Amino acid sequence: MKRKKLISMIAAMAITASLLAACGGDPEEPAGDSGQSGFASTPIVSVDESQSNPQTPAEDQTEDTALEVPEGCYLSELTGLPISNELRNQRPIAVMVDNERTALPHFEIAECDIVYELMNSTANDRVTRFMCIRKDWRNITQMGSIRSTRPTNIPLAGEYNAILIHDGGPVYITDFIAKPYCDHLSSGFCRFDNGKSWEYKEYVTANETVGINMSGGTQTYDGLIQRIAAAGIDTEYNAYAPMRDTHFLFRPYGTDMTPTEMGYNNAITANNIRIGTFIHTQTALQYNAETSTYDLYLYGQRQEDAEDGEAVTFNNVLLQCTDFYQYDDHGYLLYFYIDTDPNKEGWYITNGEAIKVTWNKPCDNERLDYDITRFYDENGNEIEINPGTTYIALVPKDGWNTVEIN
Repeated sequence: MKRKKLISMIAAMAITASLLAACGGDPEEPAGDSGQSGFASTPIVSVDESQSNPQTPAEDQTEDTALEVPEGCYLSELTGLPISNELRNQRPIAVMVDNERTALPHFEIAECDIVYELMNSTANDRVTRFMCIRKDWRNITQMGSIRSTRPTNIPLAGEYNAILIHDGGPVYITDFIAKPYCDHLSSGFCRFDNGKSWEYKEYVTANETVGINMSGGTQTYDGLIQRIAAAGIDTEYNAYAPMRDTHFLFRPYGTDMTPTEMGYNNAITANNIRIGTFIHTQTALQYNAETSTYDLYLYGQRQEDAEDGEAVTFNNVLLQCTDFYQYDDHGYLLYFYIDTDPNKEGWYITNGEAIKVTWNKPCDNERLDYDITRFYDENGNEIEINPGTTYIALVPKDGWNTVEIN
């Protein structure tokens, strides 16, 4: 069953037979043009700060009616939704995915649990790259395409005890890759002939797959299952696993709410979101009332997975205002991803509404820099988010005022 259909099921408060069956199963870039906009026809206006007074969480205005977890399942630590018990101890992967126009369409991004979007470089109009967190990686047929990692992605992947999947990276990743919590696989992924001779064609596969070689002939490539085993990497959570059972604090399964229903009396309308500082990709998200999720738009077009046409859409959107340090004239950078400042700004957006939040990613001697980033309401309480998929953007501080929500 597709994840977005599962969300519709939750909204209807019904557990279908197909869900029960699923739970029992096995587990650098050229500049692009702007293209034709497929985004909302209504102009988006900037957030009215007068709407954004400190929230006053009250008791939930809607009665909790949590659904029963289907037999053979547990609630995922990444989504708060039911998945097979066979996956309970399996580490997720964190896959670096090319976000340049020439690499589109993406493959299997809609099947991921959490998708990060980060500025890849200050060059090329601040082109971004995805890091996709996925729990059920043994089911991957073709995911990507794969590109290089950046320093910031390594401690972010470490939050999940995830195995980082990438194609190299600049010299600045050297010290980060050497961190004891970082397990990773680089390069050598399956190449597919996608008809784009100019596009780098490496994709993640779970199993041994026949693809093409550099000369255009055929070649058999090992998949993640074979490569992780050969590298001696733990596939189950290890000593660097998160210190709590779920990455976010999730609302009970089946109790999706708007922020207003959660008790945030000063939530604002959030049907359309634009991140203006991501100039190159023109990143935007539009609320889809039919699915109660946010459809992702890049280059003015709604993103749909190449393998089945499924929309890339999210139940939750988290935006983090984050400063950065630029290493060199090529635009390589490091986000200041660790911050104990209680006033670090952000937004939490779900079900057509948004609330202001703050965020914190601690760094201490025990957890180094891979502890979980936490999000708080304006009373200092860690927020609960709705079960489902999550999009997270690290928005550069110097472009924070370009975020538009209405």
